[in-house]
Amino acid sequence: MTPASAEERALARAERAAEAFGELSESMRGRLLVGPVASMRPQVDDTVAILRRLAAHTSVTTAALGRLDPDFLRQERLRLTHARESARPEIAAELDRAISALTAQEEVHTRLSQTRERLLVRLESTVIVLEGLVAQVVELSALDATSGAVTPLALDQLTADLELTRQGLHELDDETRDDLT
Repeated sequence: MTPASAEERALARAERAAEAFGELSESMRGRLLVGPVASMRPQVDDTVAILRRLAAHTSVTTAALGRLDPDFLRQERLRLTHARESARPEIAAELDRAISALTAQEEVHTRLSQTRERLLVRLESTVIVLEGLVAQVVELSALDATSGAVTPLALDQLTADLELTRQGLHELDDETRDDLT
């Protein structure tokens, strides 16, 4: 992974959120929330593991993009298209093949750019979800410690939200793996 890249920063935040979640879970020993919060730990860990894979996919995609110069490809395609307009028939066929090859490279660049953008957005949004989960567990812990007013519904909603996020990441991970193979 590229140091100081957007994906590395997102992954570092996700790992900090998972650590904070683990610390919160440990601090709840002997309280009502310990079981339900501890039961979310595998989902949190799996979410971070998927984020690691997605960050690696993002790095691979970024490196691949670095090998393509879209401005050069566009300029070459335009230059050859212009040359094609006045070319003799025997040369026109070669120019058509070259133009097609340049167009294909531009399409690769577009697909890789879209994949990278989709990965980065999902990384960042999932990190925010994990950080939000930690904040909500902090709040529930405070409520439990002060008034015992934590409802099972609040914990069920947190668990359901985390599971939806985790499932969505699995789907994106599968799609991305398919895109990159």
